[in-house]
Amino acid sequence: MKLRMSLMILALALPLAGQRHKVEEVNAEKPDGKLLQQVMQETDAGKRTALLEQYTTEFAQGKDLAWVLEQLQAVYVKAGDADKIIAAGDKLLAVDPDDPEAGMQSLKAAETKKDAALIKKYAVATSAAARKMAGAPQPKEADEVANWKAAVDYAKQVDAYADYALYRAAVESRDPKATIELAEALRQQSPTSDYGMKIRDPLFVAYRQANDVPKALALGEQVLATDQSNEDMLLVVADSYAQQKKEPAKVHAYTAKVVEIMAAKPKPEGIADADWQGRKNLMTGLAHYMDGKLYYTENNFAKADVELRAALPLVESNAAMKPEVLFLLGYANYQLKKPQESANYYKACAAIKSQFQAPAAKSLQGIKNEYHGIQ
Repeated sequence: MKLRMSLMILALALPLAGQRHKVEEVNAEKPDGKLLQQVMQETDAGKRTALLEQYTTEFAQGKDLAWVLEQLQAVYVKAGDADKIIAAGDKLLAVDPDDPEAGMQSLKAAETKKDAALIKKYAVATSAAARKMAGAPQPKEADEVANWKAAVDYAKQVDAYADYALYRAAVESRDPKATIELAEALRQQSPTSDYGMKIRDPLFVAYRQANDVPKALALGEQVLATDQSNEDMLLVVADSYAQQKKEPAKVHAYTAKVVEIMAAKPKPEGIADADWQGRKNLMTGLAHYMDGKLYYTENNFAKADVELRAALPLVESNAAMKPEVLFLLGYANYQLKKPQESANYYKACAAIKSQFQAPAAKSLQGIKNEYHGIQ
């Protein structure tokens, strides 16, 4: 299989060094050949562009249409006209769907337009064409091997750029649905590539923003099977397991891992100290709370006491969680034969208006009836 020379010497940041599509013969006695001859002889750039455009209109099925469209797309690229780059690219890809450069130029134009749908379209098409080129068998002719190697290398660069384009568009999008579409396309296209791996966290966030809980959980479970470095995934999956009353060992392990991660994690750049401390308290408090509550349901009151005590100061400002933690601590300490500590927790819980207020007050009175001298 012979490969076009021009595809073998390109760098992604540079325009084509040669032509991918060639004109084998110009027959000036035919209308299309006569117009093509005029194109080749015209030295004025504007007039030459007009002639090229005329050819695409009058000879949409012409045998040299691919060459004409290649010339036109290059003109539009130089002019920075995104819409015309894409229009010419679409026509060229219809003639030669295996042309990765045509797809890549359309992809870059789509990026300048910040059009997520177009970026996805051309990234997928460009990757497919590049991979087909990269998979071309090595030629038997020795003098063609160097060109083949260069073509394969170029195709791999184009393929990597297609992945990058999807990744960048996904992480820069402020629309969760667009992020999901782009990220899913990337994961389908290159699940184990660097960008395919990096996109998992933004995709997880987008699923949650879009309230697509099943997909967020499925992705979280998939990732956590080999990588337990994302505290959000750990908490979300652990909470799901706890709610479904399954995988208790993983709930304990995941919540403990969150505490470990947050203790060692440095403050990210651009985040205020107070905001970062607030997030650390929230994540760590939730982890201790979930772990302690599970131990409580397992009747392991000693471990429940440890975890819930650790959670209490971290959920101080959480009006919904604090009363429950106090109530659970009250019961755990009662079971641990610590009546005064149990009474203290129940008393604090009874002082807060919540669904636990009345049960806490009743339990406090019960302890006072059972044990003399309880304050």
